Amino acid sequence: MMAAALLVLFALSHPASAQQGCRQALVLALDVSGSVDAKEYRLQLDGLAEALTTPKVADAILAGSAAPIAIYVFEWSGPEFQNELVPWTLIVDRETLTDVARTLAATNRSPAPPSTALGTAMATGAEALRRAPDCWRATLDISGDGKSNTGPRPQDLGALPALEGVTVNGLVILTIDSMGAGPGDDDLVAYFENRVIRGPDAFVEVADGFEDYARAMEKKLLREIKSLAVGALDLPDQ
Repeated sequence: MMAAALLVLFALSHPASAQQGCRQALVLALDVSGSVDAKEYRLQLDGLAEALTTPKVADAILAGSAAPIAIYVFEWSGPEFQNELVPWTLIVDRETLTDVARTLAATNRSPAPPSTALGTAMATGAEALRRAPDCWRATLDISGDGKSNTGPRPQDLGALPALEGVTVNGLVILTIDSMGAGPGDDDLVAYFENRVIRGPDAFVEVADGFEDYARAMEKKLLREIKSLAVGALDLPDQ
């Protein structure tokens, strides 16, 4: 409630900003590589649709009279497979948000290469953000259950101009195959923390398997949206 109130206060004190552009451009990139089977694919898309329309997330997205959030969704696997699912959509009301969820729920899987081009997916998401509405913040969310095994490595994208000023967050999906042998480079969470996420307030959320994806996505979305609400104000130190 406090975060929503802060957004309303910010919008009222910046009426021109509230009426133009949006407060956050959010790209959601979904891993559909060979490690993701048909059931897991469905859990991922339906989980995102569910998370976006939960009362808490919907209320945060549509907070008061604040400027809206713009959403773009694509799925990725190999370097040549970056498939748009939802074009840039300004979420101005619950009907628009519900339409996005319905599009995801109605999407059927397309044939995709089995490889995992995580770096390419990050570059694709960054390029999508260059085409986004004029927003106060740019955020790229990468969901994945494995490390990159083809194309440019995530750690090699540091100088990519399109990533400048972008927050890249990760949603790691832990499965038996992705958990690794232990901490360090073999641990997928550490891999995302050290190689993938970047930018202001970047973080990694963890799903305990694809069955836990909707819960983890809801938690991640709330953290992103609420942190924006507080960060939008230049609050004095207490």
